[in-house]
Amino acid sequence: MKTMKLTKFLRLLTNYTITLVLSVILCFSSFPVQSSQAEPIGELAQTPINITPDSFVAEAVTRTGPAVVRIDTETVVSRQIDPFFDDPFFQDFFGQQFRPPQQQRITGQGSGFIIDNTGIILTNAHVVNSADKVTVTLKDGRTFNGQVKGTDEITDLAVVAISPQGQTLPVAPLGDSTNLKVGDWAIAVGNPVGLDNTVTLGIISTIGRSAAKAGIPDKRLDFIQTDAAINPGNSGGPLLNSKGEVIGINTAIRADAMGIGFAIPINKAKTLEKILASGQKVPHPYIGVQMINITPEIARENNRNPNSPMMVAEVEGILVVQVVANSPAERARIRRGDVIVGVNGQTVKDGTDLQKIVETVGINSTLKVKLYRGDRLLELTVKTEQMQGVS
Repeated sequence: MKTMKLTKFLRLLTNYTITLVLSVILCFSSFPVQSSQAEPIGELAQTPINITPDSFVAEAVTRTGPAVVRIDTETVVSRQIDPFFDDPFFQDFFGQQFRPPQQQRITGQGSGFIIDNTGIILTNAHVVNSADKVTVTLKDGRTFNGQVKGTDEITDLAVVAISPQGQTLPVAPLGDSTNLKVGDWAIAVGNPVGLDNTVTLGIISTIGRSAAKAGIPDKRLDFIQTDAAINPGNSGGPLLNSKGEVIGINTAIRADAMGIGFAIPINKAKTLEKILASGQKVPHPYIGVQMINITPEIARENNRNPNSPMMVAEVEGILVVQVVANSPAERARIRRGDVIVGVNGQTVKDGTDLQKIVETVGINSTLKVKLYRGDRLLELTVKTEQMQGVS
């Protein structure tokens, strides 16, 4: 009796399993299958996908990569030798072979790119500054002696020239850095840490990053910020867009932050290239103040401190923390502790704004500077001059 019941149960279980499997098969077979000839529907029909064997990065580098060069420098530095090594006693016992050399050769390496078939190369000033010998090596292995035509430390730009002597040179196409948007592709090409022809990919992280906010206060320009890997040796190499056009010149990295690099906008280089190539100095107007931004809250906190070195106006503006000796600001009687609130009728609240106004008016121009000295509102006249140390 028990055997008959067990047999019946197994038969029912088998029938149920078969029915379930068939249902699943029918369920899946009920989904429509699109053949290769079927027309896409909706938005897919209006958005054709263009698949190419090469990525846009490969195409961009193929277009511009041959114009990217390695720049090797050699600088001879003289040094003072301890008189002990010239002592006759030392010479008698050890001879000249143990005497340290009076000159030391320091080598360096960076990148650059050719912008003209006559042999004009853009790079960073810090790559070639004070170099006694410059050697330019192309991607195809050709080498040339380079001549530094001009450098500008304030913008970290330099022009190097080579003589092609009838040879054809690859030229990098220049883009327009004013059209950049945050999130655009950024391709860095150069020779980092001695590794020639290296390419890294990232995006434009920020545009218009002031040198002061980038932590590079000795420069006077707004940078392109990117997360494309930039390493020592990349300096002077191009930052490309997705079309392979140069949009910037890689110049600096933040040692305290991974994945943050800065490039000089190519449009800035375009405006200075002719000046540098002709050997002229780039004009850099200045008034000669060191400054920080200040708000009423910060000023109030400062004034409440009995140990504060100065009392400042509780307004929003630019606090003068130092006046450069023999500068236009000193001659105009601007003092430490003054708070600048306006220039030529324009309100200023940020030191970057003041710097841009000075750059715009140029050298030997008059500025009407409105400032607070304590609770007094004054207007002083300042005449801009060429920045000291930049003749």
